[in-house]
Amino acid sequence: MTTVYGIKTCDTIRKTLAWLKQNDVTFHFHDYRVDGIDKKKLEQWSSKLGWEILLNKKSTTWRSISPQQQSAVTNKKSAVAILLENPTLIKRPVIESGSNLLVGFDEEKLEEMFG
Repeated sequence: MTTVYGIKTCDTIRKTLAWLKQNDVTFHFHDYRVDGIDKKKLEQWSSKLGWEILLNKKSTTWRSISPQQQSAVTNKKSAVAILLENPTLIKRPVIESGSNLLVGFDEEKLEEMFG
């Protein structure tokens, strides 16, 4: 089963979902704003990919938090804590398919994963 994690209103999510539909990939969409995200999942992703990959420092949410909060994110534990508090800081999409995990929209990597 493939799960796409993100926010329904995100343009990158829309592009990803359209690509998956065009390529007949069956998936479940998990919206952080509706469904939330749990600590265990964030820790799994961080262990597999590194917390730096998950944290979207280009987001509006990142710019809206204080410089003190930003500078406090220095390791997996602090990153998971801020991502739990602010799921919109998670880079989008996160695509889980079996043991495969992909962050961000990359058509070439999607083709590798599902082609």
